[in-house]
Amino acid sequence: MIRACIFDLDGTLADTLESMASVANELMTELGLKEMPVDNFRYYCGEGADMLVRRCLKDAGDPNLVHYEEARRIYRERFDADPLYKVRIYQGIPELLQKLKEINIKLAVCSNKPHSAAVKVVQALFGDTFDYVIGQSEQIRRKPAPDAPLKAAEAFGVCPDECLYIGDTGTDMQTGNAAKMHTIGVLWGFRDRKELLENGAERIVEQPLEILEIYEEYKNKNDKVNCKRS
Repeated sequence: MIRACIFDLDGTLADTLESMASVANELMTELGLKEMPVDNFRYYCGEGADMLVRRCLKDAGDPNLVHYEEARRIYRERFDADPLYKVRIYQGIPELLQKLKEINIKLAVCSNKPHSAAVKVVQALFGDTFDYVIGQSEQIRRKPAPDAPLKAAEAFGVCPDECLYIGDTGTDMQTGNAAKMHTIGVLWGFRDRKELLENGAERIVEQPLEILEIYEEYKNKNDKVNCKRS
């Protein structure tokens, strides 16, 4: 039985590729470094803002990360000031979320964005659709550590194996598996089928509403529940 769906944010619910690339490239130019192709950011992202900045700096002409501390500070400041810059919701996501709400599935977002930025983006894009939002903080290790999805499951009073964990990167699949949740890799995001499968995706979907079909498959399964619900 599935009782909750836990979503990654960037590349799963919202297309933030152009947003990240625009802010980072503006910063690279200010630092006297070269701009990077937007497509490169598909691979720079996925492990938090600090790692994105590191990868971008190295490719942009700063292999020794001389500008790292300054760049990470400015990058975070600019996203905190305008986290919705050039961000859009993927087609089909609103319909999926509405249908999941109608059948009383709990909804969460787990992001490697700083917690305050994750909350701000989700509320601005989706209002009160999500029951729980959690980002990176000193108390929550970034993905692929399972801290965030396990916190969400605990908040909902459900067991990990009663959750679908949905994301677009290998890091997401590692996270869901570490949390012992059912993992779904999505192909409309930043990475490809090969990466998702190599990192343990249980299922792969090409369109958001396919997730409902997977829910239906699991709905009547009497899987052994490996925890006591809160």
